[in-house]
Amino acid sequence: MLTIYGVYCSRASRNYWMAEELGIPFKSVPVIQARLVADPLALDARLNTKSASFLAVNPMGKIPAMEDDGLVLTESLANNLYLARKHGGPLAPADLREEGEVLAWTLWAATEVEPHTVEIVLTYDNAREETPEGKAIIETSVKGLERPLARLETHLQTQDYVVGGRFTVADLNLAEVMRYAMSETYLFDRHPKIKAWLARCHARPAFKTMMAGRRKEAEAA
Repeated sequence: MLTIYGVYCSRASRNYWMAEELGIPFKSVPVIQARLVADPLALDARLNTKSASFLAVNPMGKIPAMEDDGLVLTESLANNLYLARKHGGPLAPADLREEGEVLAWTLWAATEVEPHTVEIVLTYDNAREETPEGKAIIETSVKGLERPLARLETHLQTQDYVVGGRFTVADLNLAEVMRYAMSETYLFDRHPKIKAWLARCHARPAFKTMMAGRRKEAEAA
């Protein structure tokens, strides 16, 4: 069985969403970020990214990690590409051309978008969004997103999804990276095609199931 290490309120959400999309059984091991634990090395500490048992899975001490038939992968976006390739179906590339496009958009999401969006979400996670420092971080991040969002907005002028005219793993990966910036609603109001595309992605039952898992986890914390 597929095993996903990481809480829903982390980048592991991408892999949980993907598993739900594919309809495959999986085991969730809720490893939490060490920064959220008072003493992550305490004997009675909750399983976290500094726990010895987790470091045996991912020596980098980051979530998510994923194990499938003895194969361990530790990069969330790559994990989804692997699952798409293994299980096939409409979320997977249909041919070599689409595979190139899926890879390109996924790497683009990681290199051109996420460095900015993650700064925004971390500012909110640390309750700094109303501080002068936090506002400056958000402003800088939004400026950094202007060029990438302009490119995606243009790309979506003639198609509803990123690759192949249908929802694929490229949409899932990119939508999850983009979700980190959705607190800045004005940013998406300025890019109506992206806003509509995100709404289509987030209307999917598998996404709603994943988000229900996040809410349940947050309520239990």
